[in-house]
Amino acid sequence: MILPGSTAQSFAAALADATGEPLGRVGYDRFPDGELLVEIEDPAAVDERAIVVAATTSSDAHLECLQLQDAAREAGAQEIVTVLPYMGYGRQDEAFGTGQPVSSRAVARAISTGTDRVLTVNPHEAAVLEFFEVPTSAVDAAGQLAEPLPPNLDDPLFLSPDEGAIDIAETVQAAYGAGTVDHFVKERDYDTGAVTIETGEAAVAERDVVVVDDIIATGSTMSEAIRSLDGRGAARIYTACVHPMLAGNAVTKLATAGVERIYGTDTIERPVSTVSAAPAVAEEL
Repeated sequence: MILPGSTAQSFAAALADATGEPLGRVGYDRFPDGELLVEIEDPAAVDERAIVVAATTSSDAHLECLQLQDAAREAGAQEIVTVLPYMGYGRQDEAFGTGQPVSSRAVARAISTGTDRVLTVNPHEAAVLEFFEVPTSAVDAAGQLAEPLPPNLDDPLFLSPDEGAIDIAETVQAAYGAGTVDHFVKERDYDTGAVTIETGEAAVAERDVVVVDDIIATGSTMSEAIRSLDGRGAARIYTACVHPMLAGNAVTKLATAGVERIYGTDTIERPVSTVSAAPAVAEEL
């Protein structure tokens, strides 16, 4: 049975459809003092394996995940698989300063206490997998991003924000079946602190461009990249990401920079979540 956290209800429904597993009904409540409570509404229906689905986009979502794991065990599940479509704190894979925690390690250890196995989708830092104390694997859902792209892209160029993320752009390009791949090059003026972004060696003029990343958070770097493409004569510019966090005014930043459309998966449920990452996860269950 699939048991969804409150932030992953659409993803859990898509996963149930992709796997044929029943989707359990979960209630979400809050006590007067602010403490959370989740409740499996039909605990008798929980079978031997429970799949807890939790996009941990907030501290509350992390706690819901732990409560769901415990509720599933209380209901009699012999095996618990925890699916993290998006793993919060996953970018904090090392201490940023003296006296600071390795936050992804702290949350990974907590999640490990209530589960037998973990699947997470396109972690920003692969090193976080090592922090879990149960078998853990990453699912690559980047290929799903090719599905919502326009079918008539003109000589498309798939760009990653840096060389380290070019594998995501390559995955989307291969799934789309046309175009070429390149990455942005960032240069910093250490006297002024200014950062300039160029598109590497690829020709841009009169081509449709898809800027691909694992996550768009504030949109600041992405919007600067889009402006550089517009200035070099790109035709239509799209952005695609696995995790559409889009915090604050990120959508406005991208729109004013000249992006045609933003595409994301449902690992974080947003209006731009036009395709589901669930089929990729279903193959690993």
